[in-house]
Amino acid sequence: MKKIPNSYIKSGVNISKANKFVKHIAQLSKKNVKKTKNILKNDNIGAFGSIFDISNSKIKDPVIVSCTDGVGTKIDLANKFKKFDTIGIDLVAMCVNDLIVQGAKPLFFLDYIAVGKLELNKTKKILKGILKGCKISNCKLIGGETAEMPGIYSKDKFDLAGFSVGIVSKKKILSKRNVKQNNVILAIPSSGIHSNGYSLVRSILRKNKITNQLKNELLKPTKIYTTEILKLVNKNLVNAAAHITGGGLVENILRSVPENLSIKIDLSKIKVKRIFKWLKTKNISSIEMLKTFNCGVGFCLIVDKKNVKKIKKYFSKNYMPYEIGHVSNNKKRFNFYNSIKW
Repeated sequence: MKKIPNSYIKSGVNISKANKFVKHIAQLSKKNVKKTKNILKNDNIGAFGSIFDISNSKIKDPVIVSCTDGVGTKIDLANKFKKFDTIGIDLVAMCVNDLIVQGAKPLFFLDYIAVGKLELNKTKKILKGILKGCKISNCKLIGGETAEMPGIYSKDKFDLAGFSVGIVSKKKILSKRNVKQNNVILAIPSSGIHSNGYSLVRSILRKNKITNQLKNELLKPTKIYTTEILKLVNKNLVNAAAHITGGGLVENILRSVPENLSIKIDLSKIKVKRIFKWLKTKNISSIEMLKTFNCGVGFCLIVDKKNVKKIKKYFSKNYMPYEIGHVSNNKKRFNFYNSIKW
C-alpha cells in the first residue's frame, strides 16, 4: 500500500485558506486606507510589519501609549451560541478603553486570532466585529496574525488577542499625580458585563436555563468610551480615569489614585444593571460581585467638583456619568459605605 507523503495540510494547517483570509482582510482594509493619510499606500496587510505615519499628528510633545488585551472566556459563549460578529468589538474595546485611561487617542490596532481549524465564515465574522470596533474608536486595523494550531486548540475553538497604540501630548496625560483630596469620582454606565468575569458566568450557566434574551445580554458588546473621554481630555476636564475590568470597582479605581490618598464609595449610588441583579441571585456575595464584575459601572472619572456639570454635557442619556464617591485621606485605601441595591 502506497504511503501518502507527509505535508503541512495533512497535519492540519491550510496555508491556502489562510492566504484567502489575508486577501479578504486586505480588501476590507483598502476602504479604510482611502480615508486616512497615516497609512502609507496599502502595503501593511500581508507584509512583515505595518507602517503608520505619525508626522502629521499635530500633537505638541507627543508620547506613544500601548496596550494589549483579550476577551477572556467570553469567547466560549460566542462559540456556544454561534455568534461571532460582536466578539471583535469586545477585543478592540478592551484595548482602546485602556488607552484612554491615560488620555491617549487610539491610532491603530493589530489582532491575533488563533484557531484549531481555520473556518473562513467564522473568522470573517470575527473580523467584521474588529473592524466595527476600530470604526467606533476611530483607529485603523493595520495588521495582525492568524494562527492555525491543530492539537493546541480543538477544531471549533479559537482565541483572540489585540494590541493597540495611541498618542497623547505630555501635558494631556491623565495620571494619578493629578488626583487631589476631595476630587469627585464619577461612574459611567457599562453596556453590560463587558468582557470580565465570564468564567464565573459560565459556571452559573451550567445550572440554569439559557433564554434568547439571556444570550443577547451575555454577548452584548463592551462599550467603547473613546469619543466622550477624548473630548473631556481636550477640554482639560479630567484628572485621572479607570477602566473597570478584572478586579471590578474594588481594584481598578485605586490604580488611578496616589498611595497617600484613599477613596470613599457610596455603594447605594451605584446603578446596578438587570444582568448583575440576576447574577447576584445565584449565591454570589456582594463583595465577590464587586471584585469580579463592573456591576453597571464600565468606566470611572476622577475630576474636580467644579467640572462635573460641564462633563455631563458630553454624554448621552444612557451613559450619563453620576457621582459615586470622592477621594479622601483615610488610612484605609478603599472605603465602602451604605449597601448596594441589588
